[in-house]
Amino acid sequence: MDEERALYIVRAGEAGAIERVLRDYSDKHRATFKFEPTDEDKRKKLCEGIFKVLIKDIPTTCQVSCLEVLRILSRDKKVLVPVTTKENMQILLRLAKLNELDDSLEKVSEFPVIVESLKCLCNIVFNSQMAQQLSLELNLAAKLCNLLRKCKDRKFINDIKCFDLRLLFLLSLLHTDIRSQLRYELQGLPLLTQVLESAFSIKWTDEYESAIDHNGPPLSPQETDCAIEALKALFNVTVDSWKVHKESDSHQFRVMAAVLRHCLLIVGPTEDKTEELHSNAVNLLSNVPVSCLDVLICPLTHEETAQEATTLDELPSNKTAEKETVLKNNTMVYNGMNMEAIHVLLNFMEKRIDKGSSYREGLTPVLSLLTECSRAHRNIRKFLKDQVLPPLRDVTNRPEVGSTVRNKLVRLMTHVDLGVKQIAAEFLFVLCKERVDSLLKYTGYGNAAGLLAARGLLAGGRGDNWYSEDEDTDTEEYKNAKPNINLITGHLEEPMPNPIDEMTEEQKEYEAMKLVNMLDKLSRPCH
Repeated sequence: MDEERALYIVRAGEAGAIERVLRDYSDKHRATFKFEPTDEDKRKKLCEGIFKVLIKDIPTTCQVSCLEVLRILSRDKKVLVPVTTKENMQILLRLAKLNELDDSLEKVSEFPVIVESLKCLCNIVFNSQMAQQLSLELNLAAKLCNLLRKCKDRKFINDIKCFDLRLLFLLSLLHTDIRSQLRYELQGLPLLTQVLESAFSIKWTDEYESAIDHNGPPLSPQETDCAIEALKALFNVTVDSWKVHKESDSHQFRVMAAVLRHCLLIVGPTEDKTEELHSNAVNLLSNVPVSCLDVLICPLTHEETAQEATTLDELPSNKTAEKETVLKNNTMVYNGMNMEAIHVLLNFMEKRIDKGSSYREGLTPVLSLLTECSRAHRNIRKFLKDQVLPPLRDVTNRPEVGSTVRNKLVRLMTHVDLGVKQIAAEFLFVLCKERVDSLLKYTGYGNAAGLLAARGLLAGGRGDNWYSEDEDTDTEEYKNAKPNINLITGHLEEPMPNPIDEMTEEQKEYEAMKLVNMLDKLSRPCH
């Protein structure tokens, strides 16, 4: 009934009446995602009628109402089949300012029309294969990049940027050819990195270092949404970068990694949004060539170095192990390097473990990232070793029992998901410099058996990668307990009482004769 009334007014009414009836329809169906099959033809005709209205000279408010209803109707894939034509796509491109190279987006009154047009295009491209093909024919990716350049440093049009980026993400997700076009022809890597810089309001203090205000306000919801869409689009653009990385690209990847470091050190408007932001940053960091990830850590400034020295002097002299990692003014410092970003990644990993579900999708990306960083960068590995596998003191409990990060990772080494247990074991193995004896000390032979069998290292030895030769130092507590540690379980076991001690001489003689008889039977040939 709603479609009939709206269709009648759209076909015969004037702009004011059309705007009112479509606004009513939009208000009523704003949250509708499933439609009645019996009204399918009416919805198709209503879509066609709306496109005919949009080509006319109508007020901006009427355009917005038309586009809102079109966005709602475009949630139904079947409705889009007859209305997804090149002409209709061009109407939406025109309204979204995607056909005007020289337009500077000065008319604020047109922004709602642009936003709604982009929303419609997102739905149509996502739900219609015909629209996806037309997007290639109309070179939509290039038009979206041009619109992004118009939006550069214009914070009051975040909604336009957000849906422009979402459409870029969809296109690059659905068409692998567009990924290549974005990467090379359209210079999508620097363009999208600049979008992130703008969203984070980054101020550079060095080539790959940005100023971090730990007491600053969180990102606004609009800035956070923009950043998330840009991160997802960048992920698609760089998804194969580890295969095609060239030396000439190093600078751009390092800039992007530095922006992602900044991303990890800021927060969104809510805890959930912060986690979503950091999750997408982790996914993108996984695409960065590992040689460029050294920018995640940076040397301290002269002032920070002086503060660190003061803090080290304040620590008790007997706590030498703890002296290497210092927290000063919210800055995690290790061996003269700022480790804040790595510490955030470690905390993010632990939170994902604590969730207890969706390990393959939520946990393996950050575990893989930390493993590769540790394998390639010595300072990162040593810092993570210090945090995850500190010197052993109490070995009365099994390695998998407890609430430390080490305990949680050891539990994952026997997880039912093969991919999860492999990457958890690999991470710990790399932290141990791929030395079997060191790994067994922290995990026990039983937990590590799967990894060692896969690597052909059940008899001991070390992996294929080269690491520095600095030795681990055992604590006095561990050295004293070591003779009584069960190598299979990896924890201290009290010596078992000797049953012979409590036997009388007659009992001992009886047991000895019993053993002789058993050996005699074993030595006789079978008949």
